[in-house]
Amino acid sequence: MKAKTQRTVAKRPPVRELLRNIRLFATDVDGVLTDAGMYYSESGDEWKKFNTRDGMGIKLLQRAGLVTAIVTQERTRLVARRGEKLAIPEVHQGVMDKLSLIREMAARHGLTLQQVAYIGDDVNDLESLCAVGFSAAPADGMPVVCDAVDYVCHKNGGEGAVRELAEMILEAQGSKSQVASRKSQAPGSGKRL
Repeated sequence: MKAKTQRTVAKRPPVRELLRNIRLFATDVDGVLTDAGMYYSESGDEWKKFNTRDGMGIKLLQRAGLVTAIVTQERTRLVARRGEKLAIPEVHQGVMDKLSLIREMAARHGLTLQQVAYIGDDVNDLESLCAVGFSAAPADGMPVVCDAVDYVCHKNGGEGAVRELAEMILEAQGSKSQVASRKSQAPGSGKRL
């Protein structure tokens, strides 16, 4: 059976309307929370660079009451540590069937797939991206992924794409206080306008 890799052509509601219903935010790691690079030291240590602004975006979603999740095929201590640091309640590594896991997570939280937002960047994310209520990809996501999602971020993976999407969700849901306070500051002044 061929996996669904394109959204149906049926008229989709406006982005803002889709985002209002989101209650669970899930993200891939490599290429979304990171720049897709894998760094290794001479001694074999693996490093990943995470963007602190993406981390704050996840924390803001949590404060607004959304369930947050990491869903990745990789299995590393670095991802576990990042999940712990951000207090992400759903950290799933070594996942080969991401859509089944997302369905199970949604059901466990009493949600439908239409209440799930997922951001991914590569072909192993396509099936999930086409099934959820709102899908996104970083600006540097694979072309086939960018063609299939509801929204392509202006930011690249590991450079603020998750924060960008988090702010869109918060604005659509009326949780503008965190976003608005940032926008009402004059650049560099630290004073409210």
